[in-house]
Amino acid sequence: MSRLGTLGARLHRGEVGYDFVGKRKIWYGVSLLITVAAILGLTVKGLNMGIEFQGGAVFTTPKTSVSASQAEEKAEEAAGHDAIVQELGTGGLRIMISGVDTAKSDEIKAELAKDLGVKSDDINADLVGPSWGEQIANKAWTGLGIFMVLVVIYLAMAFEWRMAVAALVALIHDITITVGIYALVGFEVTPGTVIGLLTILGYSLYDTVVVFDSLKESSKDITKQTRWTYSEIANRSINATLVRSINTTVVALLPVAGLLFIGGGVLGAGMLNDISLSLFVGLAAGAYSSIFIATPLVAELKEREPQMKALKKRVLAKRAAAAQGEAAEATAPGGAPEPRDAEPEDTAHAVVGPRTQPVSRGRGRGRPSGKRR
Repeated sequence: MSRLGTLGARLHRGEVGYDFVGKRKIWYGVSLLITVAAILGLTVKGLNMGIEFQGGAVFTTPKTSVSASQAEEKAEEAAGHDAIVQELGTGGLRIMISGVDTAKSDEIKAELAKDLGVKSDDINADLVGPSWGEQIANKAWTGLGIFMVLVVIYLAMAFEWRMAVAALVALIHDITITVGIYALVGFEVTPGTVIGLLTILGYSLYDTVVVFDSLKESSKDITKQTRWTYSEIANRSINATLVRSINTTVVALLPVAGLLFIGGGVLGAGMLNDISLSLFVGLAAGAYSSIFIATPLVAELKEREPQMKALKKRVLAKRAAAAQGEAAEATAPGGAPEPRDAEPEDTAHAVVGPRTQPVSRGRGRGRPSGKRR
């Protein structure tokens, strides 16, 4: 078995682990800083809305010897606005200029024909109205709102309302960070960006639901035991699914990273940046929020229940009594205490919940195993 597989098995059995829930205030602080930075980016810089949302003109030229960078300079000089130029497989260029009306479009077309050395009639000009982009945005917001409502209802029915609230907070967290990074980086927002934002919601919920399902199984009949608090069981659930979450996230990020850094960065396919950046940031933020935000928030809400408060008191009282007993035995006259064959309180549990498997430490000290003759 590989080292990662061995680590995953040990995490699942509870042999090792990290206190994610206990240090939740640190994660809340980190998320707050990232969210504030994202909101400031949106406020100060704003989103670089594409031509589909602002309206403008798209010029398609035939094959030309002029490079994309040179054509971009010429287009910006002719239009007085920022231009985006993409090379086509035919050797031609696709020039997009926002904020251009019909009269200005004819002037720009004539200037481009002169600068690029092609005939004006060979350049195809298409005008894009801003109303089309507004319709896409409105439908996207409507779909997002319906999705949020359905997610909350489903999680409240399948699990409980606290988990539904935590999942909703994690989703808002992921969307805010993704949109804020778009503002800070300055990538153009296109319909592909909207598709990417809607797509990451499912990925974000996947890891969260996996942890919630493990927590639901592990916390059955939790008030009937005095070994673990709810926060400790929640932390064990995160550790038990940690390697699985990492593996699924890395596998999903690899092809998206290829689109973003190789396709968009190295090869210069700018259209790939529209959807790949939102997917990359959203996947990473979704994995982070499911581990560091959603489950710790559920534990914090759950610990406020009277039953969980009473359970925590019983658990802590039992541990204190056990510690006092051990201290009394260690300081008692006559040396160390005699070993005992069976110690009910000194058993190790592989998993908290219905699959609990006690392992006695007294095995091998007393009666030998085997069939009686």
